[in-house]
Amino acid sequence: MQKTSTKTLYEYWNGIRGARSAPDRKDIDPTRIREALANTFILELDEDEKFSFRLAGSHLCTAYSRELKGRSFSGLWHERDKDALDTLMRAVTEDHAVALVTFQGTTAINTKTSFETILMPLRHNGSTHTRMLGAMTALDEPYWLGVQPIMEQRITGLRLIWPDDVAMQDVASDVATTVNSDIGYSSPVAMPAVVFGRSARRYAHLAVIDGGRQ
Repeated sequence: MQKTSTKTLYEYWNGIRGARSAPDRKDIDPTRIREALANTFILELDEDEKFSFRLAGSHLCTAYSRELKGRSFSGLWHERDKDALDTLMRAVTEDHAVALVTFQGTTAINTKTSFETILMPLRHNGSTHTRMLGAMTALDEPYWLGVQPIMEQRITGLRLIWPDDVAMQDVASDVATTVNSDIGYSSPVAMPAVVFGRSARRYAHLAVIDGGRQ
């Protein structure tokens, strides 16, 4: 986790959940996460069984130059990344992992900047399947951000974090298979890589970093 907003939200989420796999939606106190609030969002499962923005902070809406409430979260991502993203989101809602994603956002005139996104399970009506808490923050803030909206985004790195040190081997394999089937390979072929100083396995343009308690 590189950005203060990401770390702040994760530490808050991890603290209020206690011994549970995820905190309840009603446990969230916005006054406790002021530093991260403008970058924070909540996703909800919509009528089409897809996640859309229930709430979105002002910095997020500025980056896309539009209000995000009610808009599709999956719709922001490049078509080739959607299967990998769906796999990560299932790991969050079903297996109670925390997903950390880095991506490159591109504008209509091909200017680019990188972002960090975190997704965490959130309990609603006793279930973790319909809500997620997250943050999205630009790693750098170029002068044009907020003037030239992000129009396309491609994943550059994936990481699953298990707050209770649950082994992630099976889910990592699932992500790898999804990524490779997306680009046409019949079986996953991993290449060693280093991402932000950590050992990783690279599958085409995506990198999977095994992570434990942070």
